[in-house]
Formats: sequence, structure tokens, C-alpha cells
Amino acid sequence: MSARHGLRIDAVLIQAVIAGALSFAHLHDLAAAAGQDGWKAWAYPVSVDLLLVASWRRLRSEGPSRLAWCWFLIALFASLGANVATAGFLDLADPPAPLRLGIAGWPALAFLGGTLLAHSSGKPEPASPAAVTETKDVGPTRVPDAAPIPSQADEPPATKALSSPPAPSPDTPVPAVLIDHARKVADEYRTRTGSPIDTDTLRSRLGVPPHLADAIAARLS
Repeated sequence: MSARHGLRIDAVLIQAVIAGALSFAHLHDLAAAAGQDGWKAWAYPVSVDLLLVASWRRLRSEGPSRLAWCWFLIALFASLGANVATAGFLDLADPPAPLRLGIAGWPALAFLGGTLLAHSSGKPEPASPAAVTETKDVGPTRVPDAAPIPSQADEPPATKALSSPPAPSPDTPVPAVLIDHARKVADEYRTRTGSPIDTDTLRSRLGVPPHLADAIAARLS
């Protein structure tokens, strides 16, 4: 089993070497046809392959990013374009002007891509401690301040008759949780205003019926 696995890996490596050598030769031939002779023609395939490897390594190490994908596709297009161009689609004896322009501008483009891949990080920066705000727990519920309640003297007689609360009954059942919350509201009102909370304000803060507000106020007094 291990021998077969090793044979498969060797076959993959041999295939990779052959494919890389062919692509390397195509890039060299294309650069030489565009007027880059001598060592310069051999430097072009090295530049393309290094940019391809650098962008792929960035994708593998830090995850997908626009920067890495952009330069990976640029290097892949340059490699595939050289392979296609040397297959007889272009007259390498008289290459077109856009090809000469692309070959001449490739060093600056590759240098820019390599610099951006090497000196920029795709990981998000941690949030500044000053940007983190602390919140204070004010209890299980928070009741917003109610709007001022108009005086009974400003209401029509019919309204005053309907809004007048009945006399509190000492037998009215009030949950202990509601009394505890009402006590917190009353203490906060006393701390803020310096005076005890009245029944109407307590009723508006708690959102309870008048008779229940009177029963709660009787237990708080």
C-alpha cells in the first residue's frame, strides 16, 4: 500500500516538473520574440511563476482575499497566455505591438504585485480598547421616562371622572417581583429628584392599572 502511495506521489511530481518546464519555455520564447534577449528572456518566466506561487501561498495561509485572487489571476493569465501564444496563434517572428507593450511593462507590474502581497496583511486589525464601551447593568427591565401627565384640572369633567382611580384595596394581590422592581424605580426617582415618587408617576413608569399602582404604592410607603 505504501509503495503505491509513493509511486503516485512521484508520478504527480514528475507531471508537475514537466508542466512547469513547458510553461517556463513558452514564457521564455514569448519574451525572446518580443525583443527581450539573453538573461532577460529567462527572467520573465521566473517572475511570472514566483508571482503565481506567492499569491497562491497567500490564499492558502490567510484565506481568500481580493488582493491575492487579483494577482493570482494576473499571473495565471500571463502563464496561460504565453502557452497559447506560442501554439501558432501569433506570428512570433513579427509579434504585435500590444504583446511587446505587455512584455515591457511586466517587470513593473510584477514588482507591484509582489510588494503588495509581501507587505500587506489580510487579517483584520483588533478593535481599539477605546472603541469598546462599557454598559452598566440596570436590572432585568428598563422603563423609559414617561411623558408629563397633564393635570386633572386641565381635563374635562367626564375625563376626570373616568380617570379617577378607585380606592386601593389592601387585599389586591401584587407579585413580589413587581414590588421589587417598583422599589428600584422609586429609589431611582428619589435619587434623581430628591422627593418620593407619586402614584401617577409610578403607574406610568410601571405601566400598570391605577388600582394596582395604588396597591403597590401602599406597600412601598
